[in-house]
Amino acid sequence: MSKKTNTVLLIVFFALIIAMSAFLYNELTREYAPDQDLIQIGAETKEGKGNLKKAEDFMVVNIDGKYVKLSDMLGRPVVVNFWASWCSPCKEEMPEFNKVYEEYGTAVAFMMVDLVDGNRETREKGLEFITSRGYRFPVYFDMYQEAAKAYGITSIPMTLFIDKDGYIVTKAIGAIDEDTLKKGIELIRK
Repeated sequence: MSKKTNTVLLIVFFALIIAMSAFLYNELTREYAPDQDLIQIGAETKEGKGNLKKAEDFMVVNIDGKYVKLSDMLGRPVVVNFWASWCSPCKEEMPEFNKVYEEYGTAVAFMMVDLVDGNRETREKGLEFITSRGYRFPVYFDMYQEAAKAYGITSIPMTLFIDKDGYIVTKAIGAIDEDTLKKGIELIRK
């Protein structure tokens, strides 16, 4: 065989390997992918909290302009959702959060934390978005990016599920639906 034919056969062989690898990757991803983006952080053991990480405290401002800390919420499970009014995936999940918030009432503390940067997102824009849609969950404003820095937020929405003792049990990166939100809450209500 000529050198040219060998080169063509080698290229075809590698193209087949790449195509087969892509096909297998897609099939395995589909078969083994979780329902949503709940990420298990650690696990409790009989002896205690195991390798669960203690939630980092932060201070935000509520609708009335009063300072509130994450630690003020402890004693009951806490759902912390980081969002902004310009974020499309954040907007998509808000009705789900409102519905679940109304269903659980005070059994679970919800902290819907608007990541205010003073330009793209302001307290006024966030508040207008929430009130125009009639959402009833508690909204907090991260005016000084303290919460964003504490958790290294680089993409939103992001949701943390914290148990009553202040340990992060699981988190979700990206928009979640009602079922996933409820799964996360059940993990922190144990």
